[in-house]
Amino acid sequence: MEQLITFAMSQPVLSTIWLILVVMIIAITIKIQLSPIKQLSTQQMTLLVNRESGVVVDTRSEKDFKAGHIIDALHLSNEKVSKNDFASLEKHKDKPIIVVCSAGISASKVANQLAKAGFSRVSILKGGMGAWQSAGLPVTK
Repeated sequence: MEQLITFAMSQPVLSTIWLILVVMIIAITIKIQLSPIKQLSTQQMTLLVNRESGVVVDTRSEKDFKAGHIIDALHLSNEKVSKNDFASLEKHKDKPIIVVCSAGISASKVANQLAKAGFSRVSILKGGMGAWQSAGLPVTK
């Protein structure tokens, strides 16, 4: 413990940066836990789709979607997302919606927009299509 204090005193810039990073990690973790949008594993997503008729919404490019997507997934283009045009999803408003992108990063933006548009049960697939394919789960063209 004494060495840590000595290091912090002799390296204030590095110590400050380290402290900021720790605080940011804690803040992001708390934000994720409190968010109404949950991150689902591939197994959790499969259960949600099978047990509660969850709807998978793929936000990747048209080319990537046609190359391979989760069975029964609906495609939502970036153009529709940028215009907040979710008319094609209105009939699924009360069902669980799982947003899928390539790696699970851009899906959170779309999920937030869906939540603001009144979709009450929105989640994202943690790891996106990469996680789905790594788990050896089926895709269709």
